Amino acid sequence: MFYGTLTALAVAFLFYVVDPYANPRYRGPVSDHFDGRRFFNPGPFSDRGFRDFLRWQFHSERGFWPDFIDEPPGPPPPSRVEGDRLRVTFVQHSTVLIQTAGLNILTDPLWSKRVGPVSWLGPRRRRSPGLRINDLPRIDVILLSHNHYDHLDLPTLRNLVEAHAPQLIAPLGVRALLEAKGLPSTAELDWWQTISLRNGMKATCVPARHFSARGFRDRNNALWCGYVLEASGGRIYFAGDTGYGPHFEQIARQFAPIRLALLPIGAYKPAWFMSPVHMSPFEAVRAHQALGAQTSVGIHFGTFALADEGEKEPATDLERALKEAGNPMPQFWKLDFGEGRDVPSCPSEITSAPSIPSSSQV
Repeated sequence: MFYGTLTALAVAFLFYVVDPYANPRYRGPVSDHFDGRRFFNPGPFSDRGFRDFLRWQFHSERGFWPDFIDEPPGPPPPSRVEGDRLRVTFVQHSTVLIQTAGLNILTDPLWSKRVGPVSWLGPRRRRSPGLRINDLPRIDVILLSHNHYDHLDLPTLRNLVEAHAPQLIAPLGVRALLEAKGLPSTAELDWWQTISLRNGMKATCVPARHFSARGFRDRNNALWCGYVLEASGGRIYFAGDTGYGPHFEQIARQFAPIRLALLPIGAYKPAWFMSPVHMSPFEAVRAHQALGAQTSVGIHFGTFALADEGEKEPATDLERALKEAGNPMPQFWKLDFGEGRDVPSCPSEITSAPSIPSSSQV
């Protein structure tokens, strides 16, 4: 027992010193969210450290989750959605298929059984994927919001790159990680930078309130973000992983009207620990209103038990939040896992895009 404990401590110490899973440190100019060594959230922000994490773990009050929910997958999506039509399919967690203007775009794809540095370590999946990965149409673009394991899943990315050869788009600092893992050809963007896609579409990296880490000592070595897609049929906002903050009003000022917003509604309890970096359903409805989005879809729930709320609580709290929002209630959808739905067109005229430096064509 004694020698076993010593061995475990030695291995832990070695991993801490070597940190083999760490995201390489980003090198670049100082900005309002990068101090030359690490990224940070601008303005007032209550960061939570390891002591806070231990306090949560020792006082955690976990809600109920079934051991596993094995549901039949949804039907295969259409191969393409052309023109101004917009179709959204919620796969699970933060994985969403966006189809418009003849392009297929996937957000934070994840089909693994666990999310962690190795296949046997990390939170395990509590629900089968809403779509089979082999039922996906040809994927043109993958948007990666940050490097956490439940958003950047290397086995899934390798599978998709081999099968589809998509363009990968990621925030600053993530490209070095992907290239080190054999996944090249990644467009890397800072907040408010734009890349041109095919068929006249553009993608802009926008702020989020979160953090990044893959290993023991690489916290905030890479940036985190959301994205705004601009197509002929309207603008689409993918929030990534984020707490509530003034960035929603900033995004609305730059990009209104927004036809579709994908907003996280899970991993929010206990609020004292989670709220700086994860929205509750009530805050997601506030974000929907601050953005002026015509339609929003809830994401980041019901797949992994990452916080104290139970499996059904995000849906219940979202229903309560929508009722409290008044009449008429916001058009905020909670799609079933694997459900695809056509998004109504945005009646407001699309305004001109902000003048932002662009990167290469996809």
